[in-house]
Order: sequence, then C-alpha cells, then structure tokens
Amino acid sequence: MRIGELAARTGVSVRALRYYEEQDLLASQRSASGQRRYAEGAVDRVQLIQQLYAAGVPSRSIADLLPCVVNGRATPELLERLSAEQARIDSRIEELTSARDRLGSVISNAIANWRTGRSCRPG
Repeated sequence: MRIGELAARTGVSVRALRYYEEQDLLASQRSASGQRRYAEGAVDRVQLIQQLYAAGVPSRSIADLLPCVVNGRATPELLERLSAEQARIDSRIEELTSARDRLGSVISNAIANWRTGRSCRPG
C-alpha cells in the first residue's frame, strides 16, 4: 500500500510515517517511480509504535523492541530495559489514577454545593 493509504488506515500523518522510517521503526520498498510501498503488516506495526509513543516509550527503546516483537528474540539487557519501561508506565498509571480520583472528588463536591446553592469559589 502507498503511504497515503497507510496514513489513512492508521490515523497517522504521512509526516509521522516518514519520521518512523528515519528512526528505523518502519520500512518500505520503493516502486520504480520512487513511491513508498508498505506491506500489509505495516498497519499493525504503526499501531504498536503509536501505542508505545503514547505510553512515553522513546524511539530508541521502540527500535530495540520491534525486532523482539517480530522474531521473538531478546537479550537480557533488552528485557531489563523493557521491564524498566513497564514499571515506569505502571507508575504513571498510578499517578494518573490518583489524579482522576481527586478530580472526581472535586467534581462531586462542586455538584453537591451547586445543588444546595453554595458556591465552590473561594470567598
């Protein structure tokens, strides 16, 4: 598939796809006219890259991880780095969950105050 189709199917900009290639996260073949052509598996790969970026995993770690995903092989060092990334993500999830819960409490209090006619603004 061409780069525009891959962008449409993944919701990722053409510019981002080119960046992924520059970072060796994604590969394409060139047609006789020089256009990029991607295999069908590129859709899943781009979605994985997007998920990892969204989790805050840096491109270098993603580049190291992708061969492990493709062929199932990993070094002890890579597994240690990936475990550290997973722990970092777990910690961030806990922080976000706490922030969400506190915000929920603020919203509940504001609704209760609104219903009773009290202001939640500082007096």
